[in-house]
Amino acid sequence: MSPPLNLKKTADQLTSEGYVVLEGLLPPKELAPLTAALQALFEREREVPYDPGDGPAQPDDGEIEQYLAASYRVTDDELARMMRRIRHTRAQNLDTPWPVGPGRINKTFIHIPNLFDDGRSQYVRNLPVKTAWAGHLVEHPVIHGLARHLLGDDCVLGDITATSIGSGTDGGAWHLDNPLTQMPEPLPDVPLGFQVAWMIDDFAAGNGATRVIPRSHLTRAKPTWGRGDRDDEIPLCAPAGSAAIWLAGTWHRTGPNGTNRPRRAVISFYQRSWIKPFSEYREAITPELAKRMSPALRYLYGFSAYGVVRG
Repeated sequence: MSPPLNLKKTADQLTSEGYVVLEGLLPPKELAPLTAALQALFEREREVPYDPGDGPAQPDDGEIEQYLAASYRVTDDELARMMRRIRHTRAQNLDTPWPVGPGRINKTFIHIPNLFDDGRSQYVRNLPVKTAWAGHLVEHPVIHGLARHLLGDDCVLGDITATSIGSGTDGGAWHLDNPLTQMPEPLPDVPLGFQVAWMIDDFAAGNGATRVIPRSHLTRAKPTWGRGDRDDEIPLCAPAGSAAIWLAGTWHRTGPNGTNRPRRAVISFYQRSWIKPFSEYREAITPELAKRMSPALRYLYGFSAYGVVRG
């Protein structure tokens, strides 16, 4: 059983400080099989990276490739895979071009790396169709209850992704989460979403724990995209089985991992129902799989939560 939670106190800390850490949400008997399932996915997708196909080249491909190469630390192989994913998705959308360049387009519309930090770190995406543990975490009563309390009873899931921060990596860039990256300053003063890092391994200051800047969401401003330590940052440290939560507007980054082991987590994002989700799950989830889910989980994954044909 999860420890009792004072919902209002937790929400108040999240909205005042921009983050909160909840320990002991996943007991060892749940954490062990989840860890094994995720590790199998990490190994399988590192051996055979996701590569759905390709599509026709377009005149702006060079600009997109330059943007990706400048924004992320990726190998040439991963950069080529990203470009194939982008062309493949564009072909599925009748080769419809973006009206603005890759640096200005909604990040929801563009593929980003699955292997990064020059191949040492990794994302496993599309978790709802790869492991039933995704639904267990998404529907967790403590986290889902907090999401409904803070974001409205009709909140939805924007994304759920497994991440492994590799040994010897020096940390990510400071950033905010969707949709704030696309919004002008001053940013909204009400929470639009929050991110949850389910700790599969212990989070420690030296092993890649997420770094946040407390109360940075109150500035209603965006950080400059860049890496490096700050005097006012803190690492979100806790034992495996805990969950770190921060608002979409809280400045944050992945910390450096100076150990000889990867630091693994599952990252999920809850948001208000009217925001476009970062990942589209309805098309990937088969009807047979969807029928085995609860109605609440299907809704969180986007079923009955999108614009309809009205005539």
